[in-house]
Amino acid sequence: MILELAYYGEPILRKKAQPVKEINDEIRTLVADMVETMHAKNGVGLAAPQIFHSLNLFIIQIPEPGPDHSTLPGTLRVFINPKILSVSENTCLYQEGCLSIPKLYEDVERPIEVTVEAQNLDGETFTETFTDFAARAILHENDHINGVLFIDRIKGKKRKELESILRQIKNKYYLKK
Repeated sequence: MILELAYYGEPILRKKAQPVKEINDEIRTLVADMVETMHAKNGVGLAAPQIFHSLNLFIIQIPEPGPDHSTLPGTLRVFINPKILSVSENTCLYQEGCLSIPKLYEDVERPIEVTVEAQNLDGETFTETFTDFAARAILHENDHINGVLFIDRIKGKKRKELESILRQIKNKYYLKK
């Protein structure tokens, strides 16, 4: 089932999410619905707070190059109760967007490598290192479960310039309900 998205202005996007206490059928259904919602919205990641569930849970699916310049969907990854163990000192500036802040894309500086520990849908704990776009997506979604949006990573004059655009987004998507 495609779930309703929380848009910029929704209080849940600014709350620190709660740990998932038990990986049960309810969580498995939620993840399946998150996958369907992410695909329907053409996203590469989705965190539980973005669909009004204050849980330490996010998914990513990074497209991969396929044959003859095609793109394959990539591997779906589920992160339950994730912990960022380390990030690289090397960073990269790259344009990010967010399903909860439609049509806004800005450069954000993030580490190019991240090591994360989390549980999968089977309740197994894994530790893995990700690089490049996967690392960026993980850090972006992990921010969501901590009440942080990508726009919070933009500082100074550029952030100030975004205020009127953010007001428009808030008025169009959040306040119109």
